[in-house]
Amino acid sequence: MFISIIIPTYNEEEHISNLIQHLQKTSYQNYEIIISDAGSTDATKQKVENHEAIFLLSSEKGRAKQMNFAASKAKGDILYFVHADTLPPLSFAEDILEAIKEGYDIGCYRFKFNSNKIMLKVNSYFTRFDRLMFRGGDQSLFISKKLFQELNGYCEQHKVMEDYDIIIRARKKYAFKIIPNDVLVSARKYDYNSYLKVNITNFITFMMYFAKVDHDKILKFYRSMLNHEKSVLKY
Repeated sequence: MFISIIIPTYNEEEHISNLIQHLQKTSYQNYEIIISDAGSTDATKQKVENHEAIFLLSSEKGRAKQMNFAASKAKGDILYFVHADTLPPLSFAEDILEAIKEGYDIGCYRFKFNSNKIMLKVNSYFTRFDRLMFRGGDQSLFISKKLFQELNGYCEQHKVMEDYDIIIRARKKYAFKIIPNDVLVSARKYDYNSYLKVNITNFITFMMYFAKVDHDKILKFYRSMLNHEKSVLKY
């Protein structure tokens, strides 16, 4: 089966080369890497062009829109969505194909941070449990193209938590696989904010989402609460 790896980006020059080079270490041959960019103002495009990857410029900004756009151009039987600051296991293709063989058309990994801080290890531990609050786009998401099309892709009205939405909709009819292996996630958010502040912000954002608060208000709250890298737009 052919796998299309889709990476939404905006000003990710510091991470994108490392991710592409990492993915290309896989022994699996039937794949493509698609970068769906939102008009980066840094050297993201130039970095991508130095590698065997497809660069697409999305007409609209926002992860849901960028990922849908890339999915419409993808050749894969399986779509694998990965954030630019995440490194999947090199066995990702074999892991995903095994899950598909077992009858799972959608799923993700657990994750661990690229940090030895105890509290971040605690956060990582809980991602092995099958509870929605322990999911997130950082864990990467695989989904068969057939199911993705059946669900009409990501909901483009979602400016935040688009990953939760598609998982909720998929799980109404299909089983969800948590692959018992870890993606490596950047702890950069915790470099700019305290552990307590990040987790309180994440919890309130989660509750606002399920209380059906307007997405613009959720996004405004999230951005106002946390400090971010100046070069990176947080969707």
